[in-house]
Amino acid sequence: MTTFQLSLGRLRPWREGDEDALSRHASNRRIWNNVRDFFPYPYTPRDAHSWVRSNKSYQQPNNLAVEIDGQAVGNIGFTIKDDIYRYNAEIGYWLSEDYWGQGVMSEAVPIMTDYIFKNFQVNRIFACVLDGNLGSMRVLEIAGYRHEAIHRKAAVKNNQYLDEHIFSMLRSEFRVQNQ
Repeated sequence: MTTFQLSLGRLRPWREGDEDALSRHASNRRIWNNVRDFFPYPYTPRDAHSWVRSNKSYQQPNNLAVEIDGQAVGNIGFTIKDDIYRYNAEIGYWLSEDYWGQGVMSEAVPIMTDYIFKNFQVNRIFACVLDGNLGSMRVLEIAGYRHEAIHRKAAVKNNQYLDEHIFSMLRSEFRVQNQ
Protein backbone atom coordinates (compact mmCIF):
# COMPACT_ATOMS: atom_id res chain seq x y z
CA MET A 1 0.00 0.00 0.00
CA THR A 2 1.14 3.53 -0.82
CA THR A 3 1.62 5.07 2.63
CA PHE A 4 4.21 7.63 3.72
CA GLN A 5 5.00 8.71 7.27
CA LEU A 6 4.93 12.40 8.21
CA SER A 7 6.00 13.98 11.52
CA LEU A 8 2.37 14.74 12.46
CA GLY A 9 0.64 11.94 10.55
CA ARG A 10 0.84 10.17 7.22
CA LEU A 11 -0.13 10.19 3.56
CA ARG A 12 -2.28 7.24 2.58
CA PRO A 13 -4.92 6.18 0.06
CA TRP A 14 -8.48 7.41 0.54
CA ARG A 15 -10.84 4.86 2.07
CA GLU A 16 -14.43 4.44 3.16
CA GLY A 17 -14.95 6.11 6.51
CA ASP A 18 -13.06 9.28 5.47
CA GLU A 19 -16.23 11.07 4.33
CA ASP A 20 -17.21 12.78 7.61
CA ALA A 21 -13.74 14.18 8.32
CA LEU A 22 -13.34 15.17 4.67
CA SER A 23 -16.58 17.16 4.47
CA ARG A 24 -15.90 18.76 7.86
CA HIS A 25 -12.32 19.88 7.05
CA ALA A 26 -12.80 20.70 3.35
CA SER A 27 -15.88 22.88 3.78
CA ASN A 28 -13.93 26.05 4.45
CA ARG A 29 -14.15 29.24 2.43
CA ARG A 30 -10.48 30.08 3.10
CA ILE A 31 -9.44 26.78 1.49
CA TRP A 32 -11.88 27.24 -1.39
CA ASN A 33 -10.49 30.74 -2.10
CA ASN A 34 -7.14 29.15 -3.04
CA VAL A 35 -8.25 26.17 -5.12
CA ARG A 36 -9.98 25.58 -8.44
CA ASP A 37 -13.73 25.98 -8.64
CA PHE A 38 -14.32 22.25 -9.21
CA PHE A 39 -13.47 21.87 -5.49
CA PRO A 40 -16.95 22.34 -4.01
CA TYR A 41 -17.97 24.90 -1.41
CA PRO A 42 -19.74 24.15 0.79
CA TYR A 43 -18.18 20.66 0.74
CA THR A 44 -21.11 18.36 1.47
CA PRO A 45 -21.13 14.75 2.71
CA ARG A 46 -22.31 13.81 -0.78
CA ASP A 47 -19.23 15.52 -2.32
CA ALA A 48 -17.03 13.65 0.17
CA HIS A 49 -18.66 10.31 -0.64
CA SER A 50 -18.15 10.88 -4.36
CA TRP A 51 -14.47 11.88 -3.87
CA VAL A 52 -13.66 8.86 -1.69
CA ARG A 53 -15.45 6.48 -4.05
CA SER A 54 -13.55 7.82 -7.07
CA ASN A 55 -10.15 7.65 -5.34
CA LYS A 56 -10.11 4.53 -3.18
CA SER A 57 -9.34 1.71 -5.62
CA TYR A 58 -6.14 2.55 -7.47
CA GLN A 59 -2.99 0.36 -7.34
CA GLN A 60 -0.89 3.50 -7.77
CA PRO A 61 -3.11 6.29 -6.46
CA ASN A 62 -2.70 9.82 -7.75
CA ASN A 63 -4.47 11.34 -4.73
CA LEU A 64 -3.48 10.63 -1.13
CA ALA A 65 -5.29 11.62 2.03
CA VAL A 66 -3.33 13.63 4.58
CA GLU A 67 -4.17 11.84 7.83
CA ILE A 68 -3.52 13.44 11.23
CA ASP A 69 -4.81 11.92 14.48
CA GLY A 70 -6.64 9.23 12.51
CA GLN A 71 -8.62 11.74 10.43
CA ALA A 72 -8.38 12.69 6.75
CA VAL A 73 -7.65 16.44 6.95
CA GLY A 74 -6.32 17.18 3.47
CA ASN A 75 -5.27 15.86 0.09
CA ILE A 76 -2.18 15.87 -2.07
CA GLY A 77 -2.37 14.63 -5.62
CA PHE A 78 -1.36 15.03 -9.21
CA THR A 79 -2.68 14.81 -12.75
CA ILE A 80 -0.57 13.71 -15.69
CA LYS A 81 -1.29 15.91 -18.67
CA ASP A 82 -1.77 14.75 -22.26
CA ASP A 83 -0.80 15.45 -25.87
CA ILE A 84 2.40 17.53 -26.08
CA TYR A 85 2.31 17.93 -22.27
CA ARG A 86 2.20 14.16 -21.62
CA TYR A 87 5.46 14.19 -19.60
CA ASN A 88 4.13 16.90 -17.27
CA ALA A 89 2.30 16.30 -14.01
CA GLU A 90 0.41 19.01 -12.16
CA ILE A 91 0.63 18.69 -8.39
CA GLY A 92 -2.00 20.14 -6.09
CA TYR A 93 -2.91 19.99 -2.43
CA TRP A 94 -5.08 21.42 0.30
CA LEU A 95 -5.01 21.10 4.07
CA SER A 96 -7.49 21.77 6.88
CA GLU A 97 -6.99 25.26 8.28
CA ASP A 98 -6.50 23.63 11.71
CA TYR A 99 -3.06 22.47 10.53
CA TRP A 100 -1.83 25.47 8.54
CA GLY A 101 1.66 26.69 9.39
CA GLN A 102 2.77 23.41 11.01
CA GLY A 103 4.99 22.19 8.17
CA VAL A 104 2.66 19.40 7.06
CA MET A 105 2.66 20.31 3.37
CA SER A 106 6.35 21.28 3.44
CA GLU A 107 6.93 17.64 4.33
CA ALA A 108 4.26 16.16 2.04
CA VAL A 109 5.19 17.93 -1.24
CA PRO A 110 8.75 16.50 -1.44
CA ILE A 111 7.38 13.03 -0.65
CA MET A 112 4.77 13.29 -3.41
CA THR A 113 7.38 14.73 -5.81
CA ASP A 114 9.63 11.73 -5.13
CA TYR A 115 6.66 9.34 -5.59
CA ILE A 116 5.77 10.88 -8.96
CA PHE A 117 9.31 10.87 -10.36
CA LYS A 118 9.94 7.28 -9.17
CA ASN A 119 6.68 5.76 -10.41
CA PHE A 120 5.58 7.70 -13.49
CA GLN A 121 7.14 8.73 -16.79
CA VAL A 122 7.22 12.41 -15.98
CA ASN A 123 9.91 14.95 -16.81
CA ARG A 124 8.35 18.03 -15.18
CA ILE A 125 6.08 18.57 -12.20
CA PHE A 126 4.38 21.93 -11.89
CA ALA A 127 1.97 23.70 -9.57
CA CYS A 128 -0.37 26.63 -10.19
CA VAL A 129 -0.82 28.96 -7.22
CA LEU A 130 -3.29 31.83 -7.11
CA ASP A 131 -1.97 35.27 -6.21
CA GLY A 132 -2.02 35.87 -2.48
CA ASN A 133 -1.54 32.24 -1.45
CA LEU A 134 1.87 32.89 0.10
CA GLY A 135 1.79 29.75 2.26
CA SER A 136 1.53 27.51 -0.77
CA MET A 137 4.25 29.42 -2.63
CA ARG A 138 6.54 28.98 0.38
CA VAL A 139 5.80 25.23 0.53
CA LEU A 140 6.86 24.85 -3.12
CA GLU A 141 10.03 26.93 -2.66
CA ILE A 142 11.02 24.85 0.39
CA ALA A 143 10.48 21.71 -1.71
CA GLY A 144 12.91 23.02 -4.35
CA TYR A 145 10.39 24.08 -6.97
CA ARG A 146 11.36 27.05 -9.12
CA HIS A 147 9.04 30.03 -9.59
CA GLU A 148 9.02 30.05 -13.37
CA ALA A 149 6.19 32.31 -14.48
CA ILE A 150 3.32 34.55 -13.58
CA HIS A 151 0.30 34.22 -15.83
CA ARG A 152 -1.11 37.70 -15.44
CA LYS A 153 -4.81 37.86 -14.53
CA ALA A 154 -5.20 34.32 -15.94
CA ALA A 155 -7.55 32.99 -13.27
CA VAL A 156 -10.97 34.07 -12.06
CA LYS A 157 -11.90 33.44 -8.44
CA ASN A 158 -14.70 35.16 -6.54
CA ASN A 159 -15.39 37.23 -9.68
CA GLN A 160 -11.89 38.72 -9.58
CA TYR A 161 -9.09 38.27 -12.08
CA LEU A 162 -6.02 36.90 -10.31
CA ASP A 163 -2.43 36.29 -11.33
CA GLU A 164 -1.49 32.63 -11.41
CA HIS A 165 2.03 31.73 -10.26
CA ILE A 166 3.65 28.70 -11.89
CA PHE A 167 6.22 26.68 -9.97
CA SER A 168 8.03 23.69 -11.45
CA MET A 169 10.67 21.07 -10.94
CA LEU A 170 12.38 19.05 -13.67
CA ARG A 171 13.46 15.45 -13.21
CA SER A 172 17.12 16.53 -13.71
CA GLU A 173 16.81 19.14 -10.93
CA PHE A 174 15.19 16.57 -8.65
CA ARG A 175 18.05 14.10 -9.21
CA VAL A 176 20.68 16.74 -8.37
CA GLN A 177 18.75 17.82 -5.26
CA ASN A 178 18.39 14.22 -4.04
CA GLN A 179 21.92 12.87 -4.48
